[in-house]
Amino acid sequence: MSRDRIHLWVAYPDDLKDAATALKCARLLSEDERARLERFKFDRHRREYLATRAVGRAALSAYAEVAPGEWRFEAGEHGKPAIVRASGGQALCEQASGLKFNLSNSMGLVVCAVAHGLEIGVDVEPYTRAKTIEEVAERFFSARELEQLEPLRGEERRERGLTLWTLKEAYMKARGLGMALPTKLFSFVFEGGGGIRLEMDAEAEDAAERWRFCTLDHAGHRIALMVECGSAPELEVWEARPPLGEPKRVEVGTVRWWPVKQRVSKSAG
Repeated sequence: MSRDRIHLWVAYPDDLKDAATALKCARLLSEDERARLERFKFDRHRREYLATRAVGRAALSAYAEVAPGEWRFEAGEHGKPAIVRASGGQALCEQASGLKFNLSNSMGLVVCAVAHGLEIGVDVEPYTRAKTIEEVAERFFSARELEQLEPLRGEERRERGLTLWTLKEAYMKARGLGMALPTKLFSFVFEGGGGIRLEMDAEAEDAAERWRFCTLDHAGHRIALMVECGSAPELEVWEARPPLGEPKRVEVGTVRWWPVKQRVSKSAG
């Protein structure tokens, strides 16, 4: 994979309602992953977790000579997973050593974003969460975002909230900080012509110009991607049904990457 490409893999937890398919995916898990799988009380949560881990392993194996069951991962301080080695302590091949990935999941759709040498974050949310997000907006959105959200009504307001939520999640995941990064320290500001720019307080300890981001819709879900790169990458979307099945390229139309310029907001928080 070249550094100017991002691949997004999508899979569906309900494809694991087939017991044989679920068992095939479960056999790939590490001992720790199996233990976590068993802690879920409900089948729908088990399918969601298992589909996420399976498509992540399948996606990575498409770019390196490592079998899906041989990947081993380590979570960072704030939970972001990274590739550390193959099973048995084997060193990673050159193809695998530069891979970066990020996962996101919902009960209806799970996604894995893969890049080479670029930090990346992804978030997926069903459209049905838009109402819930609207209700908690004041807790999580910055003053600048709330200022732009306030005059919007109805579906337009819910659409904006869903987009903001997924973009903010993708950025926090790309940084590897998750909720350790206060969500009000940075803002996605909407401009005329459909453009969006990223603003942040100095306390965020980052430069907005490092990032490019986009959103797209698929199967009743909104997906946001955040990538550390100076120019807009090419995006390919691959669908795996079931998660370990032969992937097929999905056409999602024109995806716009917003060129990010560094602008420090004095009132982003």
